[in-house]
Amino acid sequence: MVRFPISTLHRMVTHEFRTEGTYRAMNETTNSVFIHPARSKANTMKAVIQRSYGTAAVLRLADAAIPAVGDDEVLVRVRAAAVNHADWVYTSGRPLIARLAFGLRAPKQIVRGKDLAGEVHEVGKNVTQFRLGDEVYAEVEAGAFAEYAIVPAKLLALKPANLTFGQAATVPLSARTALQALRDGGNLRSGQTVLINGASGGVGTYAVQIAKALGAEVTGVASARNAELVRSLGADTVIDYSTEDFTTGGRRYDVILDLIGNHSLSKLRRTLTHNGTLVLSSGTGSAVFGPMGRIIRALALSPFVSQNLRIFAATLGTEVLDELRELIEAGRVTPAIDRSYSLRETPDAIRYFADEHAHGKIVIAVGEQSK
Repeated sequence: MVRFPISTLHRMVTHEFRTEGTYRAMNETTNSVFIHPARSKANTMKAVIQRSYGTAAVLRLADAAIPAVGDDEVLVRVRAAAVNHADWVYTSGRPLIARLAFGLRAPKQIVRGKDLAGEVHEVGKNVTQFRLGDEVYAEVEAGAFAEYAIVPAKLLALKPANLTFGQAATVPLSARTALQALRDGGNLRSGQTVLINGASGGVGTYAVQIAKALGAEVTGVASARNAELVRSLGADTVIDYSTEDFTTGGRRYDVILDLIGNHSLSKLRRTLTHNGTLVLSSGTGSAVFGPMGRIIRALALSPFVSQNLRIFAATLGTEVLDELRELIEAGRVTPAIDRSYSLRETPDAIRYFADEHAHGKIVIAVGEQSK
């Protein structure tokens, strides 16, 4: 069974995968890394590249040209990156339908990594909102597992001042997903009850805190070993999935955020209030189509029932990162970090993520240790 982030699927089927911010120094035709002829050997960087699909073993550290900056872009000196489920989808090429966007036989964008934090190293001629040395963070389509990364200015924001680079790198994709899934997809309001299935994962740990910040009563579903973590993040109740099936417990919730996809739609609906909302943000499915069947069934059923069955549209950019920075600097949201790896150890980090069910986020320290 394959889990696939539904926000990624939405962007794929609506053709929202963009090439801006990718590495222009990467030859997408041959999937090879080359040194731009106008640049000297001194203008190279280390990057984690991928020339084929497979296990974490397909990732390797290599030299690549430092990418050139476009007029509306920023070159960021990456200090830290973070591992996301999307990185595993890109690496494995599964579900196979994802390759329609990523590349059929090999990935088009060969430098992995979606979340980063670092310092502004160079700006394009049209960029006025960032200055050299600014400490920033961003979510990009690819390229974060490298010493330098190109980021469109509209996707970049100043990082929270109270976080290290390592902590800040864990925020963009996971916290953005949690905020948009709960607030925009679930329309979660103060006083409502919400259940988060997968509360100890990268998105789940942020979802628990954001739900509390929105004023909800939070129930988190996690393993016994992660129960204390979920409770420490603010969950009012923690359900150990190994001993209790929340869909048979009799309690009803205003909103369910399903980050796992291990229960049928009918069971999840029975766990909602009469007018409750189910937000699908990830899912289990086949090796070919992933959770598409489940998504289609949910969207087809929703108009005919009193409950709302939804996915949500991912919106990237400075505005949502600024919102998250305000929550973090106010002390309402704090990253939960499982462990950290060096850039060279990125294959080990991806392997750990895929095999060990990380609790919280995994950091990749790039260059100097994240300060």
